[in-house]
Amino acid sequence: MHAGFFQFNTAFGRKRENFEKVRAAARTASPGLLVLPEFFATGYQFISQDEVAELAEPVPRGETTEFLVSLSQERDLYIVAGLPERGGDMFYNSAVLTGPEGFIGSYRKTHLFLEENVFFMPGDSGFRVWDTKIGRIGIMICFDWFFPEAARTLALKGAEVIAHPSNLVLPYCPQSMPVRCLENRVYAVTANRIGREKRKEGPELSFIGQSQITSPRGEILVRAGTDDEILLASDLDLALARDKKLNQYNDLFRDRRPGLYTS
Repeated sequence: MHAGFFQFNTAFGRKRENFEKVRAAARTASPGLLVLPEFFATGYQFISQDEVAELAEPVPRGETTEFLVSLSQERDLYIVAGLPERGGDMFYNSAVLTGPEGFIGSYRKTHLFLEENVFFMPGDSGFRVWDTKIGRIGIMICFDWFFPEAARTLALKGAEVIAHPSNLVLPYCPQSMPVRCLENRVYAVTANRIGREKRKEGPELSFIGQSQITSPRGEILVRAGTDDEILLASDLDLALARDKKLNQYNDLFRDRRPGLYTS
């Protein structure tokens, strides 16, 4: 699989401007998987429920999903990207997967961070994996990485690559994803954003960049800088993600003892 991310500074509330920035970057993307940040088209720091309602969209009938489907078909890409989803009277921090064949599926963020808990409902989709023409793709969103169960569940469900749309402000993720990938023998494509948002009183949010692709061996294959607006990619050998054997005696999943993993 050829996989990449586009790291950029999102303009809050200006969807069409953000769409065009992504479209321009995708002109340099080779066919394969492209991961975009969490809330890539809207920005992150909402200040009211009315604002969420204005910018959230249904999935898959909203303009953001329709844009991603169009771009997938135009560029022969599978795309994972984050957006605020309207589901009836509820709002979710969600991500969608689109491909040349159209809309494929969506995931609602399980572990909400900071004031997301004020504006969004905890996700109810569960962790999902899709078997696509280019490989088995699972999704988690930003703060989900902090919970080992997220990546482990996706790996147990057969994910070869975890697409990880993010708006990271804490410093830990870039150094931690090698462990998540090593302990599950999966690839991960973490697509973060850059820039700052200060739309309310209190400390501003400063997004750390450092988007990266991590291998099942815990190697960082590519990593962006803290302020780079850039599309980076790598070729992934999915056979490494399918092989859970550490040696002739140890198999990562066979050796698990779930009966003893209780609180």
